[in-house]
Amino acid sequence: MKFRTEVSIIKDGFNLNVADNIVLLGSCFTKNIGTKLVDYKFNCDVNAFGVLYNPMSICRSLDSLLSGEDFPYEKYLFQNGEIWNSWLHSGDFSATARDQCLHNIRKRAYECNNAIKNAHALILTFGTNRCYEYNVDGSNVTVANCHKIPEQRFNIHDMTVEEVISVCEKTLTELFKLNEHLQVLFTVSPYRYAKYGFHGSNLSKSVLLLAVDEIIKHFCGKCFYFPSYEIVNDELRDYRFYADDMLHPSPLAIDYVWECFTDACLTAEARSVMAECQEIRQALEHRPFHPEAPQYKNFLTQIVLRINRLTEKCPTLDFKKELELCHTRLNQ
Repeated sequence: MKFRTEVSIIKDGFNLNVADNIVLLGSCFTKNIGTKLVDYKFNCDVNAFGVLYNPMSICRSLDSLLSGEDFPYEKYLFQNGEIWNSWLHSGDFSATARDQCLHNIRKRAYECNNAIKNAHALILTFGTNRCYEYNVDGSNVTVANCHKIPEQRFNIHDMTVEEVISVCEKTLTELFKLNEHLQVLFTVSPYRYAKYGFHGSNLSKSVLLLAVDEIIKHFCGKCFYFPSYEIVNDELRDYRFYADDMLHPSPLAIDYVWECFTDACLTAEARSVMAECQEIRQALEHRPFHPEAPQYKNFLTQIVLRINRLTEKCPTLDFKKELELCHTRLNQ
């Protein structure tokens, strides 16, 4: 007997190896999966603009990267109280000084611009079709974050399927000109927007799902879809898989989606390297009763040898922190 429905994940050619460069932009799934990829030593640039929710903000972020150093990020800075913010970024970039805020923005934009030129994969997660627009120098700008400005000061616009398709296809066309080897993986965040009402939230997700389906058809073989939304809402449809707010996926649900992602999107070699990384991490988490004992010193030496063997096989892996920790404990 089966007590749940299982989402069928089509393995359609999107594969990541441990040496691949990956850029991730978008909402919750991007942050959660990106963090795990980084933990397993993948070469990732995660959310260079902070968490983004709607397709307009995500595509505009990519467009600004395509513009290079000439993009006028300073145009979108504003001061709220003592804090400088950007309408194109999350609060991660805010600062008490305008120059510091702009420096934070340009530094990450430079890093992500270099990353995307050489990226094997771009992972985009859409959260909502709802856009909050604010008047900046006479033009309505879709903001990445409201930065605690009252909602009444924004115009609210729900993107249509056609608008999402149009914005994305324009941006992707330019991206593929810059990097012809790039593959794009779309996901839709499983987070439900209760403030829309659940009917409104379902309509929002439907717009995103329909639009992504058309985009993938247009860029056949270049764009792909991973069903994170369906896994959480159709396969794990039980409140034990949700956080206390009953809206966000719980850590257990995130781990399950991660397992599905690794099975569907990572090569066998990458999964093997991940298993070795996990064993090294668990070994370093072990704290002995007698750290000065010869047995523990030998244990640490074996970890160093294991790291060296793994980095010889996969030179892109960065175990600098782990090696420093081993040497520190060896010298105690």
